[in-house]
Amino acid sequence: MRKLPISLPVSIQTLEHNGGVNKNIYYPQAFHMDNHTLQRNINHAIIHEVQTLINQQIEDMPSTVVEMLGTYELKNNQRNVLSLTLTNYTYHYHAAHGMTYINALTFDLEKGKKSELEDLFKPNSNYRERLSAIIKRQIKQREIALLDDFTIIKPDQDFYVADKTLVIYFQLYELTAYAFGFPMFPISVYDIQDIINEDGPLGRLAENN
Repeated sequence: MRKLPISLPVSIQTLEHNGGVNKNIYYPQAFHMDNHTLQRNINHAIIHEVQTLINQQIEDMPSTVVEMLGTYELKNNQRNVLSLTLTNYTYHYHAAHGMTYINALTFDLEKGKKSELEDLFKPNSNYRERLSAIIKRQIKQREIALLDDFTIIKPDQDFYVADKTLVIYFQLYELTAYAFGFPMFPISVYDIQDIINEDGPLGRLAENN
């Protein structure tokens, strides 16, 4: 078992963008990192996702935005793995209800890059089939009512990591009715330890030392 190097959490500060009355976006930015290039890349990625969420809420919508609120949550900030979610809630004039989207970002600080879902697993590990099978079991166990039959996750399926857990999630209406909220499926790293990339974020989080 390799000995993990000492890694300090990333220092995070909250910034605010005020877009007018009832339009507030709160988002995180990393600072005081030794690797200035990585810090800049992390912050640019966050700002890009924040803007993507804003665009998603206003594009092709003829009605006026009455309220917009952007927030974030840090999900993991240890062992050189930074994972966070960015949320945007927007209510349009005369809409039946507001709409919320969640985007997640996970960074492998040891390798100095943003992690995609496939980066967490060994090559040719059939991780999509394996994760989908676990999700199907959870759907049955939790008696989740689906809009359509679930078959398999997308190659770029939404995810974040939290301590020793991989969380696969779906957007509103993607899998279930709006009233159900965001379908989230926590998967312990120990349930998939045989297929995770030992040198990646999940491998690092699975270590007990």
